[in-house]
Amino acid sequence: MLLRLLRIVWVITRFRLDTLLPLERLPWALRTLFRLSPLRLVPIGERSRGARLRLALEALGPIFVKFGQVLSTRRDLLPEDIADELKRLQDQVPPFPGPEARAVVESELGMPVALAFARFDADPLASASIAQVHGARLHTGEEVVVKIIRPGIERVMRQDMALMYRFARILTLVPEARRLRPVEVVRDYEATLFDELDLHKEAANTSQLKRNFKDSPLLYVPAIHWELTRQRVMVQERIYGVPVADVAALQAQGTDLKKLAERGVEIFFTQVFRDNFFHADMHPGNIFVAREHPHDPQYIAIDCGIVGSLTREDQDYLARNLLAFFHQDYYEVAALHIESGWVGEHTRANEFAAAIRTVCEPILEKPLKDISFGQVLLGLFQTARRFDMEVQPQLVLLQKTLLNIEGLGRQLYPDLDLWKTAKPFLERWMKERAGALGFWESLKRQAPELSRQLPELPALAHRALAQAEHDQRQQRRQSAAVAGIHQQLTRQGRRSRRLRLGLLLVALAAAWQPLAGWAGGQPWPVLVAAALGLLLLAWH
Repeated sequence: MLLRLLRIVWVITRFRLDTLLPLERLPWALRTLFRLSPLRLVPIGERSRGARLRLALEALGPIFVKFGQVLSTRRDLLPEDIADELKRLQDQVPPFPGPEARAVVESELGMPVALAFARFDADPLASASIAQVHGARLHTGEEVVVKIIRPGIERVMRQDMALMYRFARILTLVPEARRLRPVEVVRDYEATLFDELDLHKEAANTSQLKRNFKDSPLLYVPAIHWELTRQRVMVQERIYGVPVADVAALQAQGTDLKKLAERGVEIFFTQVFRDNFFHADMHPGNIFVAREHPHDPQYIAIDCGIVGSLTREDQDYLARNLLAFFHQDYYEVAALHIESGWVGEHTRANEFAAAIRTVCEPILEKPLKDISFGQVLLGLFQTARRFDMEVQPQLVLLQKTLLNIEGLGRQLYPDLDLWKTAKPFLERWMKERAGALGFWESLKRQAPELSRQLPELPALAHRALAQAEHDQRQQRRQSAAVAGIHQQLTRQGRRSRRLRLGLLLVALAAAWQPLAGWAGGQPWPVLVAAALGLLLLAWH
């Protein structure tokens, strides 16, 4: 742990990442600390700031590379030179040697590479943070790609996750940061990140996504060769699309970019609401466009290692929230947040609605090029802080995916009206979900279980009635027992009082003569006080 922390500090120093900080925006204490820091003695070198940041993220490992990949799609938040450099993280991470790749393949498949493939390319087609991809040909003549997990990557990832957990626990000590639930967010990120180390899971995710979009003009997912897929090796159909980030190539082949951008939004909402199974790593390195039919463009998705899903309740609340946003019904948004428990029950809906209106009203009915979800989310987080709103870890993946979609749409067709594209889809989905068709579909889903339980209903009803009768008898017995205990305690109390009175009378009788002699010489007020004392004692 300490060695890893020292390495992170060394990488920051080596690439002088401190120069990327806007010192003028920092508090004066931090500003002074950085200006007096010995880091300033290290030369910056000739590399650009974007190149230094990219190289530092590559040196720090997969978790940091993932962070850079997400940032690379946010050109509205980054300077152009930094965004161009971070774009190279999507598929240009330095590869590991070809002999190591062959060794992993042979170890996982339990056979020589020549026996599994007619051809295996030593040089990778692409290299990413966790795995790299090699071209190959099967003995049947089919062209495929072989995805191979980087050797030793799990150890580095566990060290980084341990550091993230430590930092998250430190954040929980800060009251304002506690509502962000940093430990839960890190735990969810850890689960999704380590899922990428098991290519069996990615292969299963890919097959599910392919099944969801079977014969769809919107999205094509390449097939998996299960007989050659293992935990650290996956063999998949090779595709020959245009990278979605290569806008010049898309324009050169006459691609309808407006339709392509609109279909990207439709694919996202279809995955989230129709299928409840969405590709949650949709950075440009994982998305291609088919070369066929450029006027009716089709996406191609690869690298399904990270997928997300929501509960039915979160699905409903999310759809109703988005529709309320589209209809500018901010009171409904506030009421839904309170109803779902995303903000405290004590929150006043009208005040929360007014705060949301202040953030969201300026962005509605504007093209994508004129708005930024990053700025909107920042404003919503600042609003949420006022109302003690907690971050929902189950929605973090969805928010990340939405930011990726926005980044893609901004590159493809900046005039895209995200609201008008998404609103009809959501309205149709809600109508199907809540209407007669939705009721019928729900009934069909539950029909097998209902048909299984239907013959058991008389027996279940009989058992329920018998249990209710048994519970009533138990309650009557318990009531009778409590009444008996009460009567017994009452009798014991009476006997105790009679015993105390008898003992008092015996004591008075035994001491009568001395008391009579004493009473003869006392004035009457003393005798009255003594009599009252005896009466009180007898009464007690």
